[in-house]
Formats: sequence, C-alpha cells, structure tokens
Amino acid sequence: MSISIRKEQPGDAHCIHEITVAAFLEAPHTDHTEQFIVKALRESGALSISLVAEDEGNVVGHVALSPVTISDSADSWYGLGPISVLPNKQGEGIGSKLMNAAIQELKNIKAKGCVLLGEPNYYHRFGFKPRDGLVLPGVPPEYFQVLVFKGDLPQGNVTYHESFSAKG
Repeated sequence: MSISIRKEQPGDAHCIHEITVAAFLEAPHTDHTEQFIVKALRESGALSISLVAEDEGNVVGHVALSPVTISDSADSWYGLGPISVLPNKQGEGIGSKLMNAAIQELKNIKAKGCVLLGEPNYYHRFGFKPRDGLVLPGVPPEYFQVLVFKGDLPQGNVTYHESFSAKG
C-alpha cells in the first residue's frame, strides 16, 4: 500500500461523494448528510481545504475543512470534517495521514485554530481536546474538540458554515 495525499482535483467530486456515503453508512451519531455537506461546501466556495488520499491511483479517503464563525469575532478558525475513508481501508492509517496533512495545510494558510466534532479517543492523538469557553451549542462538550495553532483560545459559540444544514 502506497498512500499519497493530494488536493482535490475537479474530477474527484464523484469519488469523494461515494467514499463519504460508504464511510458513514454504518457510523453511529449521524444523519447521513455528510456527502451533501461536502457538495454544498464546494458549491458555495466554502470548501477551504479539500484533500484526498490515493492508493495506487484510486481515491480511498477525503477530508474537508471550512471556515467557522466564533461569536467573539475571532478570525482564521476552521472546522475539520467530514473526514471519510472507505470502510475496507479503515484501520490502515489513511485517516491519520489525512488528519496530519489537513493540520499542515491549515498551518500553511496561517490558520489560528481548528475545531471538530468527533470521537475524543481518536482525535486526541492529533492534539485536539475539549476546551472550556469554546462551545458548539447542543453538543456534548467532550465531543467538540479544539486545536490552537497561534494566539489565544477564542471564547464563545462556534457556528459551522450554513452548508452543514444541507440535506440533499
């Protein structure tokens, strides 16, 4: 297996859609709209970073990053997700490669930080952790996690791009 990570290219949208559907098909805590979120982010121009994982020329994973709004007016903060890996490729380190590449891309664009909603035991290894004062309303705080790159931790409520309400 030789996994490479690259930026999304124009012909990747269909593969990304299919991977996202497959990755979340059996996932708990989902309403199965992740593929629609990625599409809406792309169409609205809010898909700031979109990376794919390739294995022998086949796209097998994807990660999306988009800007978030914080009620204290902090700027240059991003939300990570959805992140998807084909079910038959999960557990092979592809998600970790996507995460590390996404974090590096955020640093390259001088992001101040990143938030995500996900499993604490998984994302902790990348430096994400719940932080008092930064809140995603309606979500258990242990699942809303933060990684600060520079500056102080903002305080307030986080709002993801309106594309996160996409249903189809």
